[in-house]
Amino acid sequence: MPQCIVVADDLTGANATGVLLKKMNYRTYTVMNSERLNLSLLDQCDCIMYPTDSRGASSKTAYNRVFNVTSLLKNEEVKVYAKRIDSTLRGNVGSETDALLDALGPDYTAICAPCFPASGRTVIGGYMMVKGLPLHKTEAALDPKTPVFTSDVKKVFETQSKYKVGSIQMSGMMEGKHVLAERIKELVKDGCRIIVMDCVTQEDLDLIADAAITSKIKFAPVDPGVFTATVARKRIVPPDRERKNKILAVVGSVNPVTRKQMEELWLTQRTAHNIFVSAARFLENEESREAEIKRTVNEVLETSQSYDILTVTGDGIYPENRIDFRKYESIFPGGVDEMTGRICDSFAEIARRIFTYNSSFQGIYSSGGDVTVAICRKFNTAGLCLLDEVLPLAAYGTFLKGDFEGVSIITKGGMVGEPDSANRCITYLKEKLFM
Repeated sequence: MPQCIVVADDLTGANATGVLLKKMNYRTYTVMNSERLNLSLLDQCDCIMYPTDSRGASSKTAYNRVFNVTSLLKNEEVKVYAKRIDSTLRGNVGSETDALLDALGPDYTAICAPCFPASGRTVIGGYMMVKGLPLHKTEAALDPKTPVFTSDVKKVFETQSKYKVGSIQMSGMMEGKHVLAERIKELVKDGCRIIVMDCVTQEDLDLIADAAITSKIKFAPVDPGVFTATVARKRIVPPDRERKNKILAVVGSVNPVTRKQMEELWLTQRTAHNIFVSAARFLENEESREAEIKRTVNEVLETSQSYDILTVTGDGIYPENRIDFRKYESIFPGGVDEMTGRICDSFAEIARRIFTYNSSFQGIYSSGGDVTVAICRKFNTAGLCLLDEVLPLAAYGTFLKGDFEGVSIITKGGMVGEPDSANRCITYLKEKLFM
């Protein structure tokens, strides 16, 4: 039975969102003819995209179409209901969101995160920007059927919706998911049925999704598709994807290239789960280092019951978490080299313990040359049997001798590749181990 229902205002938008979900291996249908819709056929899919062709319709007509479709497709097994809106806020975004909420019931809240980073659509300070320009100064403002006259996202919804609209801007999103979850609950308690969020990057969308889930409220994503895909990835774990073999990705590089690659991987791989590691804790003292290693290993082992791909990523891929090595100079007389060596050794120790405690891990992806060397040392391998080139400067092979002989590994430099490189490497490993 479908676990994700997306009601879109047009066919191209439905398909665009459906493709995002399909990239994460969800079985996705776009339904185009409700008169011939056989609900029993939908048992074969994970996600349904339903276009209502209502962007240019009257507000009343748009409301009725969305309300009727949502009511038709409601089911207790659905975990994500979403309203796909235009990436430049054209059409009946307010009345259609109202219709979705009315069909779902009074305990639902719409979380609107209309960000599409790959297309240059961002929201900052409550204003939508399109490739750096305010929305009202773009071609969307001149659309002959559904022009947009303001860049203020909250105002767009307030003008069209009958419900109270709240807003959380970037200044209210900088203290982590738990604080953000409390802010969301406060707005809901204050009577807001629609909450508009600032969002610029995939990291922002992950934070918003995590906060909304943490808040325990019932919510529906309202966005051009990326936020919906992010929520689906976090809420829908496929029941038929339990596998014997699992993959561990160990990422110690702090290069911006790596950040883009990991964000793409997390968005694309539906059976992946990430654990951030505080590299600074490896440097504070031995007790702190051991505690962080144990925490990470335990979390990986616990979540591996539900996920096939576990990624252990240094939090330094985000600039605000970068280590100021000067703070630790008194502890490490060998300077930065000794400090980075300690960090890489700690990542490798995490990997060694995971592979020791859970034999279902049979594949490893490492990003960053120093981390890869440290892993090989910890695994006591005599070397690698090289088998293939996955990408330029990304090699696939197996461990020779040592504690984990025959385990598959893909190694890649932290500065190597396009944004989809990590995803392509993991997909390659999946084909080798799962098929």
